[in-house]
Amino acid sequence: MKTYTVQQQPAAGSCHYRYTKAKEPLPDLKCTPGAISPAVTQANLARTICRKGGYTKGIRPPVSVTGQEKRLNAVSYGYTGSLRDAEFDHDISLQLGGDPNDARNLWVEPMDPGHKPGGGVNNEKDPVETKLHTAVCSHKVTLAAAQHAIASDWTTALHTLGLD
Repeated sequence: MKTYTVQQQPAAGSCHYRYTKAKEPLPDLKCTPGAISPAVTQANLARTICRKGGYTKGIRPPVSVTGQEKRLNAVSYGYTGSLRDAEFDHDISLQLGGDPNDARNLWVEPMDPGHKPGGGVNNEKDPVETKLHTAVCSHKVTLAAAQHAIASDWTTALHTLGLD
């Protein structure tokens, strides 16, 4: 298992959320453009993200690292809500070959519209990630296309790729 260290986050207040018309949060493309793991390629999908047995569990950084990064990244984004209601999310998810601990791939994702404060983490991005993963592993779309689509705008990724 890889050893992870706390990564430096963008300067305080330098990142700004984008929002869709439906008020879904999107990361700042300058701070969080997404970053991919060089260990995952189109050629090795069966041995990495598409293998049975949990690829993401084996590469996920420990909470001792991500907890500190989440607090620092909240300052980067000016996030002032409860961190219990926000997810420290991979812009390009681990199940799509996103880098596990590159600051360019991590952001404090605030609650979705209508989510009740104190209700814990809940976001609409997760099912999109799973559908993209299924499409990549069934060779309906390429890994690169899925990575680009989700990093650009997760709310339109399925439509962009003809998967909706």
